[in-house]
Amino acid sequence: MRVLIAEHDHAIYARLLRQALPEAEVLTSGDSAELARQAADCPVWLGQPDLLATLLRQGHQPQWLQSTWAGITPLLADGLRRDYRLTRAVGIFGQVMAEYVLTYILGHEREVLARLVSQVERKWDNRSGQSLAGRKVLIVGTGDIGQSVAQFLLPFGIELYGIASSARQQAPFVEVGSMADLPRLVGEVDYVVNLLPNTEHTHDIYDAALFRQFKPTGLFINAGRGVAVVDADLVEALKEGHLAGAVIDVCRQEPLPQRHPFWTAWGLLLTGHSSAPTSPALMVDLFVQNLKAYEAGEALRGEVDFTRGY
Repeated sequence: MRVLIAEHDHAIYARLLRQALPEAEVLTSGDSAELARQAADCPVWLGQPDLLATLLRQGHQPQWLQSTWAGITPLLADGLRRDYRLTRAVGIFGQVMAEYVLTYILGHEREVLARLVSQVERKWDNRSGQSLAGRKVLIVGTGDIGQSVAQFLLPFGIELYGIASSARQQAPFVEVGSMADLPRLVGEVDYVVNLLPNTEHTHDIYDAALFRQFKPTGLFINAGRGVAVVDADLVEALKEGHLAGAVIDVCRQEPLPQRHPFWTAWGLLLTGHSSAPTSPALMVDLFVQNLKAYEAGEALRGEVDFTRGY
């Protein structure tokens, strides 16, 4: 099987793939013209969606694309062909995303940033830290990553709530509601973690009306997609005290423009789209599994339904 790798870290992926599948013919390059030449006669592509989309725009016709990202938004752009199979990265981000979420939940409970300010001001800060036991966390998006995050939070005695496309019974959540339940649930929990993908139904969900429903002591963590948040409404909600703080990993435009209000918003911490980087080793393991399934005519993990967008 001939495989094209279109990745900024193409050398790492090529080395790992050749080790895992010595019989595969691996094509890759850091030169865009050479990559395009290789793509002309290669049925299977592995790589990041922005680079893969560029190759599609050039008229190349793959049979199957494996994205190295969980999100595949660049491949859903208007005018791009959809007559191929597409799989996104699944099953490899759960632990690292859970570690990210847990870092900032614990940081909020233990008031890490406030203690740093106290140290800078040479004030002895002996306030009591709080426990996570009994805290309520709402995970908005209970798919592959959301379920894994929930499992990692469970041992801390946290009560878990979720939002999915439709209400359902789903362990380990106390309740999984639909999007219609979101305004109610954000007012009942201590933490709201957005993990929604970028689809036509997930834009501008977190607006002024929703932020007014938050607990004044609540923390909002966005590790899903920037388009879910109305930026100006979040800044204003923080200023007015509708919620205690926000940790923002993803933005509508990245890198964030220098004049964007997030830079100076009260109670807002930016983490620069660092929550869940792709592990090349785990990604290659997933790709090899899918490649074997592809060759055997079996179901692929993470296959995308173009009509849903995920």
